Amino acid sequence: MMHGVSVIICCHNSAARLAATLGYLQCQEVSPSIPWEIILVDNASTDGTADVALNNWPNESAATLRVVNEPQLGLSHARNRGFSEAKYEIVSFIDDDNWVCPNWIQLVSEIMSAHSNIGACGGYNNAVCEIDPPWWFDLFKSSYAVGSQGESAGDITSTRGRVWGAGLNIRKVAWEHLLTRGFRPLLADRTGDAQTSGGDTELCFALRLAGWKLWYDPRLQLRHFLPAGRLEWQNLRRLHRGFGAASVWLDLYVAALEGPPKSLVKRLKRARPWKILAVVMRLFWHDVKLLHAFNNSSEGNPDILQLELRIGRLLELVQVRKKYALTFRDSAAERVSTMKVGVRQALGE
Repeated sequence: MMHGVSVIICCHNSAARLAATLGYLQCQEVSPSIPWEIILVDNASTDGTADVALNNWPNESAATLRVVNEPQLGLSHARNRGFSEAKYEIVSFIDDDNWVCPNWIQLVSEIMSAHSNIGACGGYNNAVCEIDPPWWFDLFKSSYAVGSQGESAGDITSTRGRVWGAGLNIRKVAWEHLLTRGFRPLLADRTGDAQTSGGDTELCFALRLAGWKLWYDPRLQLRHFLPAGRLEWQNLRRLHRGFGAASVWLDLYVAALEGPPKSLVKRLKRARPWKILAVVMRLFWHDVKLLHAFNNSSEGNPDILQLELRIGRLLELVQVRKKYALTFRDSAAERVSTMKVGVRQALGE
């Protein structure tokens, strides 16, 4: 694996956002000893995203920029394509609305090089809002991948247990390690304009299963640009419904990380009918006072967001039916036994 950093920007109709994002990458202060590249994955764009990218990157830059196409819509598919195209040992995923600090590449290389067992690393994300943010923004900013990802720099594998996709840095050998152990994402993550999510958490859970560490370093700073439309309450509600839907499939990894259930009750609780019943019980026993006001704005009410999570989870559980049962039965224990192989072995040590 070649020493260096591959920056991957996954794009779907990103023409209006790319100039600023690439502008911050042009300002990187990187040691000549650290080679790096930019790969823009054009995920079924129709707005000239590729042309905008190529026109906004200088030929004389220390890093090359190239565009690759991924016709299958979905952020997870675009990430997979980015991994396959990256030529360097560290892959840094920067969203089309992420403005990274001037020493981003340098820090990513230093942090990952200093700790060979880190599978993924993230930093501190700041919000840049197109309009004055609503009064409730600080309460729910983590839903926008904004804020801290740990109390202090260091290992967050057993505490937070995941890293946001915005500014997610992954060791390529860790990704290849997952592939050789049979990992294939269950979640497509964000697909076009749909408010689906969870692909970053799924990837982090898979890395944990395989024995890799997750790391947080607040020196890795990026500014996350949020347009006015994303700051609307209804948008946040849709986002949480997507979180709820994704949680159904993330259950697979949670079960695998916890290990085999030690009692009949715990085995029953992993079954789809039990999970449907549990959501329904919460909806009608704990949230009954909220249901009548569900169509009202109730702006800033965290209980409404919890309600959206439960509805998203319930709808997904009902829709997936047999597929979920088969996937859970065949994969939960399997992924523990097949993916847990020594990290040292994966690193070739």
